[in-house]
Amino acid sequence: MRDAGVSGQVPAGGEITDGEPAGDREAARAIAIAEALGAACAAADGAPPFNDQALVELRRGERRAVGDDTALAVVGKADGRPEVELAVHPEHRGRGLGGALAARLADELGGLDAWAHGDHPGSRAIAARLGMARVRTLLQLRAPVPAGLDRLPDGARAFEPADASALLELNAAAFADHPEQGRMSADDLAARRAEPWHDDANLVVLPGEAGLDGFAWVKADAAQPDVAELYVLGVSPERQGAGIGRRMLEAAFARMRALGATTAHLYVEGDNEPALALYRRAGFAQWAIDVRWRLGD
Repeated sequence: MRDAGVSGQVPAGGEITDGEPAGDREAARAIAIAEALGAACAAADGAPPFNDQALVELRRGERRAVGDDTALAVVGKADGRPEVELAVHPEHRGRGLGGALAARLADELGGLDAWAHGDHPGSRAIAARLGMARVRTLLQLRAPVPAGLDRLPDGARAFEPADASALLELNAAAFADHPEQGRMSADDLAARRAEPWHDDANLVVLPGEAGLDGFAWVKADAAQPDVAELYVLGVSPERQGAGIGRRMLEAAFARMRALGATTAHLYVEGDNEPALALYRRAGFAQWAIDVRWRLGD
């Protein structure tokens, strides 16, 4: 749940959907509005209001957009629960549109979860009015990209299409308890590789004796060339404690330097102490917080 903080143009029009399946033209307009609002929020706040998985599923017709070009929610399901991400166009903030849309969805869906990317005061106010509970914290960390890491660690290399099955197997094992990342499918992987920000050179894998021991995925943003995101870092559970995480982090830094980035950005669960320890040793510090709110059991 977020009120966007900059001006930006989105396609004009009335209500996107009344909850029924959208036609092709209506679905395309909903996607365009979500992408425009996402870009406006990212420019203002450093993080978009809709995460990548939500947009992938919206484009595939697995999520729906509710609202219009003043206040928009992307609605789907995660772990069997309704999941909502909501944004308000900056030209229409302060009019209660976000709260009204959130209340409407609460009435329609009953129980729901909602991400507040950035933990903004407006999001907290909406959550308080609806009686929502904070159930999860996702930390955003940043660090300078270190000098001297100009090549990949020994054994690491760029992803190749033939690695897809091994990557998905490793991802599922490494993120078995993660509600979003752990469910990445072959279609999800293909969709991400088709995104404008992706380059196979920035998806680094470390082959092992059986499959992959680890991988690091760097996400570049043409709008912020000085900042690169460590999108995912995964280590085989069977190789925990062997220094694979450190090597994959070094691989990510090497790719960031190749891209010309000077700042590294990542997301990590607030209770993932092993990952936090790795990142803090590498110089990462807290930059922002995302919060998952819950209404109902």
